[in-house]
Amino acid sequence: MDPDSVKSTLTNLAFGNVMAAARNYQKELLAQEGAQSSNSFNQEVDLDELMDDPELEKLHADRIAVLKKEAEKREALKRQGHGEYREITEGDFLGEVTGSEKVICHFYHQEFYRCKIIDKHLKSLAPRHTDTKFIKLNAENAPFFITKLGVKTLPCVILFRTVVGIVLEMSSDKHISMINHRFIDLLILCAILHQDSNATLFTSRKGVAVDRLVGFQDLGGKDDFSTKTLEVLLIKKGIISEKKADEVDEDDGYDGNRRRAVRSSLNPDSDSD
Repeated sequence: MDPDSVKSTLTNLAFGNVMAAARNYQKELLAQEGAQSSNSFNQEVDLDELMDDPELEKLHADRIAVLKKEAEKREALKRQGHGEYREITEGDFLGEVTGSEKVICHFYHQEFYRCKIIDKHLKSLAPRHTDTKFIKLNAENAPFFITKLGVKTLPCVILFRTVVGIVLEMSSDKHISMINHRFIDLLILCAILHQDSNATLFTSRKGVAVDRLVGFQDLGGKDDFSTKTLEVLLIKKGIISEKKADEVDEDDGYDGNRRRAVRSSLNPDSDSD
């Protein structure tokens, strides 16, 4: 066989294979584009159908109702003085601590440096935790409640809550047990009421002092603790709730306070009254 003829035949075969492969690749690309277009069309059709789905409409309506209820609650709390750190007088004290379920009251002296540190942190936390009322009272102007509450060292932050209790009647005696409602296990409570026919749940009491922070002993004993440190402590004590990620406001100034701690004073010792 002529060598040139063989070479020409092999060249033609190789070229034909390349062209065939190219045509197959082109077909595959066209098929993929067609499949993508079909999927995109199907997705559009599915979304259009979802827009008229009664279940989706119900979820949307439920969400709007929840948001409306939350907004109404915030407005009601705002009218009660929540959402800001306010100063009150001795005459306002009882009405303030009994008017809300959770109240943080700072008893302060205007010349004590550590009281100003507490002021700074509570002022930052108040707008973030609107479920709790934040107030302060000048200790010099409230001698009756200073004595009644046994405040001996300043700053002193007292936590007030609404509590409920159980009356257990045993023969002719009555034993009253006050229980902070955040610690009540409802199943245990129901079991007590079921087993003892004389056990009754009495009306909740408002404005009960359940805990306190005296000086900085629970905050590391130093002046430069962060707002976050105080917040975590108050969360542990149950007087404020932990914030959800989607509830954090970017402009509330909290992050700045968290990064910038209050500097130490020349006299690090706690002030007293």
